[in-house]
Amino acid sequence: MKKPELLAPAGSFKKAKTAFLYGADAVYCGTGSLSLRSRAEVDNNDLAKTIEYAHSINKKVYAAINIYALDEYYEEIKEQARMLNKLKVDAIIASDGGVIDVLKEYAPDVDIHISTQANTVSYHSANFWYRNGAKRVILGRELNKKQIKEIVKNKPDDLELEIFVHGAICFGYSGRCFLSDFLASRSANLGDCAQSCRWAYDVYVKEHNKENGGLMPVEHDSNGTYIFSSKDLCLIREIPEIIDMGIDSLKIEGRLKTSYYLASVVNSYRNAIDDYIKSPDSYNADKYIQELEKTKTRSLTTFYFNDRNNKDFQEYEGKQYNANYEFGGIVIEKQGEKAKVEIKNKLKIGDTLEIIIPNKIETKKIVIDNMWDSETGKEINHINPGKTGQTVLLKLAQEAKEGYILRRKK
Repeated sequence: MKKPELLAPAGSFKKAKTAFLYGADAVYCGTGSLSLRSRAEVDNNDLAKTIEYAHSINKKVYAAINIYALDEYYEEIKEQARMLNKLKVDAIIASDGGVIDVLKEYAPDVDIHISTQANTVSYHSANFWYRNGAKRVILGRELNKKQIKEIVKNKPDDLELEIFVHGAICFGYSGRCFLSDFLASRSANLGDCAQSCRWAYDVYVKEHNKENGGLMPVEHDSNGTYIFSSKDLCLIREIPEIIDMGIDSLKIEGRLKTSYYLASVVNSYRNAIDDYIKSPDSYNADKYIQELEKTKTRSLTTFYFNDRNNKDFQEYEGKQYNANYEFGGIVIEKQGEKAKVEIKNKLKIGDTLEIIIPNKIETKKIVIDNMWDSETGKEINHINPGKTGQTVLLKLAQEAKEGYILRRKK
């Protein structure tokens, strides 16, 4: 049984380190204005640091140049390709045929991964990209498992396949959407999506016999109707079938997500993959689901994986943050019996924290009995995050190490 790669998003060097700590085999990063998350925090220096760090611990980094590029972008694309070739990035993710031609010339030593933006939904298309230099194809989310198996069966043996297993689903076909550009003058296909599909809408349908202009409101509740917003993809129950069908890489979406999200989701999938490989007959997804439920921002769906006709993926409530848990902080360093913690939400005496421990699905719970200001050393009763990087000293369990994420129970 082949163990697939677990691929995580990295919106910054710091987030890449979190992803690796919690079990990712590889991360994918943006390249500034040339990827589809141009608001992610990875600049060229961060990217270089991420690649150097990853290679030092035998991990991989993939860089995205997956925009559909206008002609005026190509000089920058050539410059980025030369740089990525020099940095020895493990692969470049691209979708535009013109961009791929540039990569073959200006980054000849780097593997090419075909982005999901290319809408690869058949083995005919996968084989086309293979003949044109692709090492890997990232399949469209629109496929069900039967269709994926057909591609696996008919592809070249050395063509790798990657699928999304967790994260947000775009309203557009394979993420190719013009709604944001139309409503906010921010093009999703050039990396600046305003996520218009998540907005609340008041919708009207035409009724010809009405005197008021023929408009009749379609109402859901007082907040409008989230007609375009989808639930988040979650295929953790399907991990056994995905591994058995021979998929090479399992991808988590979310370069704009927090380190807390990364730690929770990557750790869940890391444990799920390893547990199934170790003992297929005893695999039970319930414990991973319980962990993911603490972190989710929207309801979860298998989308089309089990049923191409599935309609249960629309999120009528819009963006929902978990009501019971939130990002508590991240351990910066241990100082004897205490830990210096960068806080992410308010903390007070009596709060319950969970330490998310790499390679363990069970968390370590502690109650805050004492707390100290990290600058003055004075004991305090509560703290609110007033500035980025604000820290406190806490007594944490021995399991807490640098980089560990703390979850706060509200």
